[in-house]
Amino acid sequence: MSIVVIVVVAVVVLLIVQLIVVRRAGYKIGGTTVVRCSKGHIFTTTWVPGVSFKAVRLGLVRFQYCPVGHHWALVSPINEADLTDEDKRLAAENRDTRIP
Repeated sequence: MSIVVIVVVAVVVLLIVQLIVVRRAGYKIGGTTVVRCSKGHIFTTTWVPGVSFKAVRLGLVRFQYCPVGHHWALVSPINEADLTDEDKRLAAENRDTRIP
């Protein structure tokens, strides 16, 4: 088996394990996901595991544009069970741009 195949298989396995761990922790990853930027702003974004069209992926954190504060920031998914009703309202009102 070539080294390239081994590396590709290892990356795929790591992505799958990461997805399983975060979903078991209660985070909704995939589709429309509620996130918080490094400045505390809450908004929804399209989050596809293993793929980034609008952001730079850094594991479970992404560097992308925050539509609330109008700045670039690190964003991470929020466990929706931990959100207050006000947080849910803010997330629903503040959505980043859809993928073109």
